[in-house]
Amino acid sequence: MKVLSIQSAVAYGHVGNSAAVFPLQRIGVEVMPVYTVNFSNHTGYGAWRGPLIDPVDVREVINGIEDRGAFPKIDVVLSGYQGSEGIADVILDAVGRIKAANPEAVYSCDPVMGNAKSGCFVAPAIPVLLRDRVVPAADLITPNQFELGYLTGTEPDTLETTLESVDLARATGPRTVLVTSVERPDREEGTIEMLAVDDRGAWIVQTPLLPMKANGSGDVTAALFTAHYRRTGDAADALARTASSVFDLLANTHESGERELQLVESQESYAHPVMQFEVRRVG
Repeated sequence: MKVLSIQSAVAYGHVGNSAAVFPLQRIGVEVMPVYTVNFSNHTGYGAWRGPLIDPVDVREVINGIEDRGAFPKIDVVLSGYQGSEGIADVILDAVGRIKAANPEAVYSCDPVMGNAKSGCFVAPAIPVLLRDRVVPAADLITPNQFELGYLTGTEPDTLETTLESVDLARATGPRTVLVTSVERPDREEGTIEMLAVDDRGAWIVQTPLLPMKANGSGDVTAALFTAHYRRTGDAADALARTASSVFDLLANTHESGERELQLVESQESYAHPVMQFEVRRVG
């Protein structure tokens, strides 16, 4: 499998491509990373250095990949945090050209906007752009519950309203939706869930909720679920593998006491997930 991953990059720590690439490689996926920013560290520190990469330059990198004859061999285009408005046009143009070269290719979009605790942390124009132009062009999206609500103009909280919101999102274009960080009021205390929905049904998995904030964990989640799902077409299996891998990554990070994801130290969790969580069919 070959993935073109258009995301941010940091030198210190693990977010964007700096979080997604290694886990994908560890499960045998060939990744072509294209950077939209090249920062010293993620912006959660409140200070960082390095450039937003001009969309013209991002397009040039992608054009160079096309020059090598790679487009017909690309199975997935994966996108995450979009540092500037112009990146969307570059991504959508790349998706169109790659799908023309390989009709079996899919576009997986992580519509990064924010979360329920922090609110939106992207430029004001980005959520609108994602909702109106980018998400409708995607085959698979991986919003958290907060982002799902923005995309659909709803306030999903219960399982039923979250499923209804997913149906609204799927009606706009993407046939497969992974909802991360599902926190419904009637769930077991001290837990968090993920929900996956495609044409075959809906599945949910519950894991312990660790008392920590982990920048980049959503990027790992989107990458692993996308790869597993593209490989098998089985949403339940992809959900089980992803939940197991990401939980162990987070547990290792929490145990370490470090702020940054223990990405390399947790590599066996991607390659050989222990599948410790039950996936249930719902809806």
